[in-house]
Amino acid sequence: MILGIPRTAASKIISAKAAAELIEDWTKKSRKIVFTNGCFDILHQGHVRYLAEARKMGSALVVGLNSDTSVRKIKGEKRPILNQAERAELLASLECVDVVVLFDEVDPGKLIETIKPNVLVKGADWPKEKVIGKDTVEALGGSVVNIPLVEGRSTSAIIQTICDRYRD
Repeated sequence: MILGIPRTAASKIISAKAAAELIEDWTKKSRKIVFTNGCFDILHQGHVRYLAEARKMGSALVVGLNSDTSVRKIKGEKRPILNQAERAELLASLECVDVVVLFDEVDPGKLIETIKPNVLVKGADWPKEKVIGKDTVEALGGSVVNIPLVEGRSTSAIIQTICDRYRD
């Protein structure tokens, strides 16, 4: 167990309401909550390193995961490759991830307002002034941090490599 969470992946996939209640308890215990979000379609080295770095910034890492519906709105009808249940389980199985929360909206603004993290993390490709939830987190006294990306590692690049290699 870490921070009161059994280490099975399924137990780390919870609703926004349950996450807010858990985080409220952690905050009372002076835990520093880190939040990040994304589609995390075809989990890869870049994702894993990013999440491990994010977790180092606090006592617990909460990952907001775009649902299949919201991924399609963001990435198009051919995505996601892996469905939300698979993506959530893969993320939850990582030691560095404490909680996974699925959300249907295109952006995580509402979820960030519910979670109220101390640290909001995004990849270095996101200018801080454009990070959704920045104003909410900073108004609560928190911070926004950018983490460098692993060069050449992206889901889109992996999909393209697969298409190129197996094209008839």
